Amino acid sequence: MSDIETGVIYCDDNLWRLSQLPAESIDLAYLDPPFFSNRTYEVIWGDEAERRSFEDRWAGGIEVYVDWMRERLIEIYRVMKATASLYLHCDPSASHYLRVALDGIFGRAAFKSEIIWKRSSAHSDTRQGRRQHGRIHDVILFYSKGSTWTWNPVYQAYDPEYVRHFYRHIEAGSGRRYTLSDITAPGGGDPAKRNPHYSFMGIDRYWRYSRESMDKLVADGRIIQSRPGAVPRQKRYLDEMPGVALQDLWTDIPPVSAQGQERVGYPTQKPVALLRRVLESSTNRGDVVLDAFCGCGTTLVAAESLGRGWVGIDISPTAVQLMQQRLEKMGVTVKVVGLPDTDESLRALKPFEFQNWVIHQMNGAHNPRKTGDGGVDGYSWYLHEPIQVKQLDKVGREIVDTFETAVERSHKKKGYIVAFGFTKGAHDEVARVKRTRGLEIVLKPVAELLKEDRRRRSGILPPQMEPDARPTLWSDDDLPSVAPVRRRRVRQDERQGSRGRAVQAEPHPRVAALRDEYATRGTELRAGDADFSDEGVLDEGPDGPQRRATVQRD
Repeated sequence: MSDIETGVIYCDDNLWRLSQLPAESIDLAYLDPPFFSNRTYEVIWGDEAERRSFEDRWAGGIEVYVDWMRERLIEIYRVMKATASLYLHCDPSASHYLRVALDGIFGRAAFKSEIIWKRSSAHSDTRQGRRQHGRIHDVILFYSKGSTWTWNPVYQAYDPEYVRHFYRHIEAGSGRRYTLSDITAPGGGDPAKRNPHYSFMGIDRYWRYSRESMDKLVADGRIIQSRPGAVPRQKRYLDEMPGVALQDLWTDIPPVSAQGQERVGYPTQKPVALLRRVLESSTNRGDVVLDAFCGCGTTLVAAESLGRGWVGIDISPTAVQLMQQRLEKMGVTVKVVGLPDTDESLRALKPFEFQNWVIHQMNGAHNPRKTGDGGVDGYSWYLHEPIQVKQLDKVGREIVDTFETAVERSHKKKGYIVAFGFTKGAHDEVARVKRTRGLEIVLKPVAELLKEDRRRRSGILPPQMEPDARPTLWSDDDLPSVAPVRRRRVRQDERQGSRGRAVQAEPHPRVAALRDEYATRGTELRAGDADFSDEGVLDEGPDGPQRRATVQRD
């Protein structure tokens, strides 16, 4: 059997990536593919209220969807070990079709159970005219590859009503609840059972235990005879029982709530508790878990917390970056393979993925408005300057002209347009509007972002930081009016008696890295030589700290 590298997230089409994984290398595969529906998700993403879109759309009917899934399930089967298990999470509209497909790949005997997970509380759609039962559950199909598979029984606490009814006895002194169970032998005198027969406490019977075992139970106070001539019974304490074995109806794990601490904003995010239950049942510590539709990375988070190795695959760069950040917050070292890093790969992205990539590279925040955004796709860090993203080769004068109005409506004097290229007319319009209206429209080619990204990856520039890790810079006259910023008070002597003068709270690592780069050339980094949208590097010229420095990089 081949080894597989774990701790890796692949940003790729899962069909191709699965074909590259070694055979029989996975102990468990959990799949939560896009459900068969016609929804396009628009969601609030994370703490920065970033608007992201996720498609869950299938054209061509259920046959196309099942064929698409079947190709991937065949590869999943190939990479599973002989003792591995598969859990396929789906909705009732497609579960029966997928089960037939799985039977054809794994064999009918490989089907183990159909788990019903109650994912929401009751709906009140009937009042709005709904003429069918409310849909409040998902289906999880459990298959094994071979005749033996990893299985760890999971137990749940007894229902309180069951406890009151069956464990109604309370032991004097200790207060322990117990029940009385039958100790006569099942099958009685059936010769095939070979049950022992003897007289015990004046009662002749076929017993469940040998005489020696019965005498020990008596000595331990575990046998009770309610009255002379009554059949003795065994005392079983509630606190010694493991609980009730987990069944195929899961109603005790709620979905991730809108205010839940683990919520990251992904539209189909599953609770960590759900994945922990799956992994605890069918894997052991050190096993390898695969999620080929890993979305926001809940499977990977659960696997990491339980000491399992993991491999994740998702085609969305947005999702991959999210799960990377989520795991790194846990202190996990993550290897990411396949994020777009060339002009060609960026052109191939879907529009919303391209927009997400650009905003992420600029350390910006997405426009929280869903409609009527006026051509503003996001805002730069700190100064909240508008950003417009165009997946075009030639952005012309008309687009720049429209964006000027959006910048002014944002009450800003600067904005960014990011695209693959710009026409001469666009550059002429930028010069004209700066001269006549004092607006600074920065035309930023995608090639520049790619160059900065490569420099970050090579260590010349540190990676993008989480918002609460960025250094802050402020003055009384130049505070951001929209995005809240964590600020540090500056003492009066640090201000040098100048009210409104901006003071950098601490050296910025990216500025320091660029300063070192300039030093290797024998030159000095001066104010105005560098301007990242999130650095807060301000020109100390005659106009004061409010005037931004100019980008002067090779």
